[in-house]
Formats: sequence, structure tokens, C-alpha cells
Amino acid sequence: MKTQPTLNNTEWIERQNAMRTNLSDTLYAMYSGNIDAITTNPALMNVPIDDHLTHRGDGVFESLKCINGQLYNANAHLARLQHSCAGIGMPPPCPTSELLQIIRNTIRAGGQKTCLIRVLVSRGTGTMGIDPALCEGPILYVIAYRLTQRIENGQLKPARACLSSIPIKPRQLATIKACNYLTNVLMKLEARERNVDFVISIDKNGNLGEGATENIGILTQENELLLPTTEHILAGTTARRALELAQTLLTAGTLTAAETRDISPKQAATAKEIFILGTTTDCTPIIEWEGAQVGDGKPGPISKKLLALLKSDMTPTSETLTKVF
Repeated sequence: MKTQPTLNNTEWIERQNAMRTNLSDTLYAMYSGNIDAITTNPALMNVPIDDHLTHRGDGVFESLKCINGQLYNANAHLARLQHSCAGIGMPPPCPTSELLQIIRNTIRAGGQKTCLIRVLVSRGTGTMGIDPALCEGPILYVIAYRLTQRIENGQLKPARACLSSIPIKPRQLATIKACNYLTNVLMKLEARERNVDFVISIDKNGNLGEGATENIGILTQENELLLPTTEHILAGTTARRALELAQTLLTAGTLTAAETRDISPKQAATAKEIFILGTTTDCTPIIEWEGAQVGDGKPGPISKKLLALLKSDMTPTSETLTKVF
């Protein structure tokens, strides 16, 4: 029977480095509030084992996108982070202006002008038990890492989707971005098992909910652009922004409505278009729903217009961008 060695500090770090040397093109930089510093060595991008984030999932997070050296929709993300902190009874780790500067510094240290940023706020370290009152926190972690998207021939790749069998989260948990993502992980696993790209939950009233990490929208036969209400799901920052931008299509008469509303599976089944909205998916057209073709089986005109509006919203002159470099 193999006996595991007890290593000294130097030997431990050497093994860590050897195990994670190939991750420098994936993980660019990490800020740790425990150390109040940034590292660019993936082997040192760690969270302590006695952090409630590690062994209890006790924390909240946000995922932001940096495009060509500018953060997209940062104010909306950081406002939602504060909402999530309040939702689990935890104070923010620092003022928003300080947090934004830490995010900037982490991205700059990673040296990649286009990347994703994960902001984690943990209840803190100090106990292997469950009592949050014994934690020394909150503690902030910020990671800059590689942005990957569904790209095919230079365009967002159309997708297939279906309804999920995984029970939706209780409202209290669904409306905050908590780090316990087991339900979301099971939805992603279900999508793989069913050979689709996305699965969509059903809320307690039998209406469409959300995907594992993204929101859904439809275009009805009456040219209504509808997104599910946020009573039982997380309010998506990209989804909200897409609705705001879609008001121009409403004004132009291209749409007859652009709003949140309860959406039944039947409405989805008869929709002219279905699309997925999210930080990494932008506006991804769904061309197959529940095994049936959506529309003519190609990305529809409204999904194309929404994607164009979102892309325009990410250009250097947009009010939604925050300069990093």
C-alpha cells in the first residue's frame, strides 16, 4: 500500500508548480484578499481550505467581461454583487470604487485586454464548521481568465435547447448569485447527456425559467420580444441590457413589445425565434427547441439585430464600458 509523503514547504510548492504549469494561458492573474496582493502563477491561485467558500459554498460571485481593455456593463454587475451580498446577510468586502480598482489591477497584471473576470466574495476563513459568525471575513477574490465563446466561422454558433428536468432553485436562492451552483452544474450535465447545448428550467408555475448560466428569450408570432420575469430566476445583466437596447426596435415598429412576462412552454414551442442571452453567449440563436426546428432552422432577424445592438454596445464609445488599459 502506498504511503503518502509529508512535504516541506518548498517540496509542496514544487509539486504545485509541476501540476499547474500548463494553465498560464487559461488563468491570467488572481487577487487574494487574504494576502492583499496579486499573483500570475496559477499554482498559487488558491483559496484556503478553512474558507467557508471552499467547504460550505458560502459566498457570492459575479462574472464580468473585458473587451479590448474595457469592462462591459461593470456597474450592473457590481450592483448585483451588492444585492447578492445583502441576500445572504454578508457585507460587501470593500467600497465599489475600491473593488473596481482591484479588478482593473488584476486584469492589468494578467496582461490580457480581452478576458473574463470572476469576482468572488467569501464569508471568510477561521472555521471548518457551519456557523458563519465564526468566519473572519468577508474576503474578496478576483480572477482574470481566458474568454471562450461559441464561435463558428467567425460568428456565434447557433444552438439547440430543451426543457430541463432539474428542479428550479427556491426563490430566495434563485434571485441571488450564490456560489452554491450544484443545480446549475446538474443542468449542464443534463444538457450534455441529452446532446443539446442548453437546458431551460421550469418555475413552480410551469413557466420558463433560466439556463444553467444564461437567460432565454423568445419572439412570438405577434413579434413580441419576451423574457421571463425575474421572480424565480437571477436577473441577467446581459438580458436586462438587451431589453433596454431593444426599445429602439420597438420604436421603429420592428417589435410590438419588448418586456418581461411569464412564458409558457407552449409559447416557446410556437415562437418565431428563441435565443440565449448571457455574458459569454451574448445573443445566441436557438435553431432547435425540444427536438423541433425553430422557424426556418436558421438564426432569425431579431436575434441578429439584438446581437448587433449588443456588439455596438461594446464599442469604445459606449457608456456601458469602463476603461481598464
